[in-house]
Amino acid sequence: MTNVSEARNRGSESTREVIVETALRLFRERGFDATTMRAIAAEAGVSVGNAYYYFESKEALIQAYYDRAQAEHEAACRDLLATESSFAARLDGVLREWVRVSEPYHEFAVKFFKHAAEPTNPLSPFSAQSSPAREASIAIYRQVVEGARDRMNSELREELPELLWLLSMGMVLFWVHDTSPGCARTYRLIEVTVPLVDRLVGLSHLPGLRGITKDFIAAVHELRA
Repeated sequence: MTNVSEARNRGSESTREVIVETALRLFRERGFDATTMRAIAAEAGVSVGNAYYYFESKEALIQAYYDRAQAEHEAACRDLLATESSFAARLDGVLREWVRVSEPYHEFAVKFFKHAAEPTNPLSPFSAQSSPAREASIAIYRQVVEGARDRMNSELREELPELLWLLSMGMVLFWVHDTSPGCARTYRLIEVTVPLVDRLVGLSHLPGLRGITKDFIAAVHELRA
């Protein structure tokens, strides 16, 4: 009985992956708006009802893409976060790994970005619907901070994971518009940005800058509320 259940689960997961892959391809080729669930089902070789069984809408398919991309990023960062102890090296590596694992989706991201950029769109990375992927991403940056041996202001350390995630959103925007070979300009942006962030974080514990750090954190709390 267990073997039958496991086989069914593997089959369900395989069907789910085929639908997601097909949807991403059609979104690239036809655009998100022009692609229907019926077209996705036909191309995936499943019934429309079956497609809706796995995904209630096109938006749910994008959320599945978010979840998968996030899982790939987590796996790619695992060894780095287990071995590196400096804040700069951990942040640099995590940002670079995101660009690397996202490279196959660059063409799709360019065409899809207008939807994710709309503040009220459920596909926005800031939406309630995107919360699981967002929280998982922030968790990676929490690992970056918690595993770093560098000295930093304790209050800033608490806020830093979400601030680093916001930084990564800026990197994503730059990456979407990056037409350089192999996204070389995005890698260069990481190369010049990380040392600046590292220096600012490292200075945060110094007596002369604690007041500025405290004012900055207060501003973050106010804007978040």
